[in-house]
Amino acid sequence: MPLKDEQKLREVQYQLRHTMVVQRFIPDTEGFRLLRHGFTQVVGLPALSLNDTPMRGLNRVLKAIEDRGLAALILLLISPLLLVISIAIKIDSRGPVFYIQERVGWNGRNFRMLKFRSMPVGIEASSGPVWARKSGNRATRLGSFLRRTSLDELPQFINVLTGSMSIVGPRPERPEFIHRFKEEIPLYMHKHMVKAGITGYAQINGWRGDTDLRKRIEYDLYYIEHWSLLLDAKIIFFTVIHGFLNPNAY
Repeated sequence: MPLKDEQKLREVQYQLRHTMVVQRFIPDTEGFRLLRHGFTQVVGLPALSLNDTPMRGLNRVLKAIEDRGLAALILLLISPLLLVISIAIKIDSRGPVFYIQERVGWNGRNFRMLKFRSMPVGIEASSGPVWARKSGNRATRLGSFLRRTSLDELPQFINVLTGSMSIVGPRPERPEFIHRFKEEIPLYMHKHMVKAGITGYAQINGWRGDTDLRKRIEYDLYYIEHWSLLLDAKIIFFTVIHGFLNPNAY
């Protein structure tokens, strides 16, 4: 029944007033794009949730345990590799080891995302933020290798350990690009209903780098709608199996 048809609903209730029939109202939501929809209570009143985050209650606790436990273990295992890459960056070019970027994460809040520096210092001073494309590669010689192999992303496990990111989730984007994307792509901002991730459902399906953003958002929303620890495990498994090399990483 359409949500606006209140009078019809009252008539049906009146006609059934002498019966013991259980009455249930099914609103017509065909015209809505629903995300983890369902019924809940707000100040004691029933409410139909059209969009919601899966990270509530026990789910949020389980996700935090998964993230921080795995991040601590992975950082311990890869610490020698992190040290080797850090030394190589210092030898290869002048500047800091890490590059800190402002990104947008859970609930649309900005956070500082860590990466190994792959570009010369100050290269964005004149151009500002630039969308990464194969034809516009501005990386150092070592930086190109780090990007192709995704090794530049390894410091983000520190972000996971400190709680600003998850291991699995939609990839975060820079605020400058989001101002444009949210107007061009329907439901773009809904990807921020969970924490941003190092890897995600879109990435294991090939939607990474300079690829169709609309398809990527569809996969991100599918992940949020169907989130479970089992789905996270599947994404982590395929990330490891497929390796870190990706033709769209540059």
